Amino acid sequence: MQGIVIKSTGSWYKVRSEEGKIIDCRIVGKFRLDGIKSTNPVAVGDVVHYDMEPESETGIIRKINPRKNYLIRKSVNLSKQTHIIAANIDLAFILITLQNPQTFPAFIDRFLATAQAYRIPAILLFNKIDIYDDYQLQEKEELKLLYEKIGYLCLDISAEKGINIKQVQELMMDKTTLFMGHSGVGKSTLINAVEPGLNLKTKPISDAHNQGQHTTTFAEMFALSFGGYIIDTPGIKGYGLVDFSKEEVSHFFPEIFALQGKCKYYNCIHENEPKCAVIEAVENGDIAYSRYTSYLQMLEEDETYR
Repeated sequence: MQGIVIKSTGSWYKVRSEEGKIIDCRIVGKFRLDGIKSTNPVAVGDVVHYDMEPESETGIIRKINPRKNYLIRKSVNLSKQTHIIAANIDLAFILITLQNPQTFPAFIDRFLATAQAYRIPAILLFNKIDIYDDYQLQEKEELKLLYEKIGYLCLDISAEKGINIKQVQELMMDKTTLFMGHSGVGKSTLINAVEPGLNLKTKPISDAHNQGQHTTTFAEMFALSFGGYIIDTPGIKGYGLVDFSKEEVSHFFPEIFALQGKCKYYNCIHENEPKCAVIEAVENGDIAYSRYTSYLQMLEEDETYR
């Protein structure tokens, strides 16, 4: 039998069968250890084959179909290498807020680079625009223009007030979509806005730290009434990179990659080489300094997100 993994809690997986039934499944021990260096060998979005256990309502996952793509980050579990956030994604949204909490450009850049590396189209959603003062709106506009210049689609929204939610729905229609961002940026509120019947739990921002409180502890996939699926993910503070070599990092920054052939040296990594077209573009203001700083941090695996 075949189905899609819609929730993973580590040891058990909820699988939606082709008939729409939800089956609790586990994986066999050999499958768990079979060369997979991840905290979760089976991820939300995986298409799996499973057998029902004798005289039971539960199943055993036997095989994962080849993945179209997946989104991955360093695991907080030091005994493992990676954590697969979700698989088989058509579109990824990153939710950005300028306050309560603040989303730093380095976090945005790491997420966008990873999405680019795994061939997942990404869109930036600037949420909570209804609460910003004039200064913050100007700051938001500058950040938005920066990413639009690179070629990313950006959209102003308010999940709380329903601003531009219809446009988000149109982008999501008939796709498997993932929402990513810090705790408190409004992922659950936005999902409730695009699909009110889900009634996901939301929590207020913590007054003590101006940060969100976790409402999602595991990634979970929900069917959409207007077609497609949405994957809600736990809020994360940082985005640790996986398997990026120094030579590859520039490939995932479109504006840097576009200048690759104009540098004096074919193997230039745009750090301190002479006659580097990228460094010249930064000095001339053609490449944003914040993006170049993110690039250098990624070269050195500096996980400071400021």
